[in-house]
Amino acid sequence: MARLLLIGVLLALAFWVYSIVDCALQDATRHRGVSKPVWILIVVLLPVLGGILWFVVGRARRTSAPVRRAPDDDPDFLGSLGSVRDQDERIRRLEEELAALDAEADDPRDVPPASSSSSDDDAEGPAGSRGPRA
Repeated sequence: MARLLLIGVLLALAFWVYSIVDCALQDATRHRGVSKPVWILIVVLLPVLGGILWFVVGRARRTSAPVRRAPDDDPDFLGSLGSVRDQDERIRRLEEELAALDAEADDPRDVPPASSSSSDDDAEGPAGSRGPRA
């Protein structure tokens, strides 16, 4: 019998601590009835009964907040994009602009390499050393 009483006390203590933490961590907008500090006092002063009251009366249900979706999952956003034909036309125009920019740009591969008449390599000699060897 003492074991059951000890288990009951431990469960009541765990429920009491959980209800205090839950009440303290909830937003002030999610408290019904009285203000947040009063609910914390009720839960602390009436250990099990205060916790039950908190979960039954004081804790407000989540309202149906607008669900945020990724743009590719949002039908309103997808409807505002335009048709596939508009997108194809835009891609075609961008490709034309890119081709025009490529045609205007000088390709560095087309320019022949600059030849130098006197370079440092010629002054060093065939062995790559300066002057005679000792």
